[in-house]
Amino acid sequence: MGTGTLALVAAANALVGACVGLTGIAGFLLPMFYAGFLGLAPVEGLALSFAAFVVSGTLGCPAYRRTGDLLLRASLGLLAGSFLGALAGTQIGLILPADVLTVILYLVVLGSGASVLLRMRAGEKDEDAPASLPATGRLFVVGAVTAVVCAASGAGGPVLVVPILMLMGVGPRMAVGMALLDSVAIAVPATVGYLFGGGVSAEVWGASSRGAAGTRGGRSSRQL
Repeated sequence: MGTGTLALVAAANALVGACVGLTGIAGFLLPMFYAGFLGLAPVEGLALSFAAFVVSGTLGCPAYRRTGDLLLRASLGLLAGSFLGALAGTQIGLILPADVLTVILYLVVLGSGASVLLRMRAGEKDEDAPASLPATGRLFVVGAVTAVVCAASGAGGPVLVVPILMLMGVGPRMAVGMALLDSVAIAVPATVGYLFGGGVSAEVWGASSRGAAGTRGGRSSRQL
């Protein structure tokens, strides 16, 4: 990758990182950028994207933790399900042909638009109302199912998790905080799986660190 391309990678990660920190949603744009704009192979785009999600989620969580919008113990079921689901989703992503991965990615993007509409409708309720936390078993199932889809397609996780949590009665800010932490549980096994799963060039390995740095520079600690 040339200097200009690396600059674009850093800029894209910075922009997406800011959006993720603000709303929890936007990570799904990165694999589209890598595959559609830069022309990388889907697996390479997924490796770069998930490496960036590790950074954005890790840096975004403390802000929600400080405001009380991220309850670690209440998130354990979601995290456990997502970690296991991401392991399975990554293997699916490595097995499927590149064309199929591309179709899955665009279908997830289409679904993300619907999820935003659902989130807007769920957000009409009073944000000051006490948050209702779903049972651990239900969160485990949500985490496992969404992580399989996200790890196989390149979506960060919050684009699906935030609307689902809100529909289950979780307040908007808490839903974003939990989803950001959940994105790390998805991104860690997915990043390792795609980087070491083969088919990733040395250039992409180097770009993953630069892209992650761009995501860190673009993080935002603002709340909804």
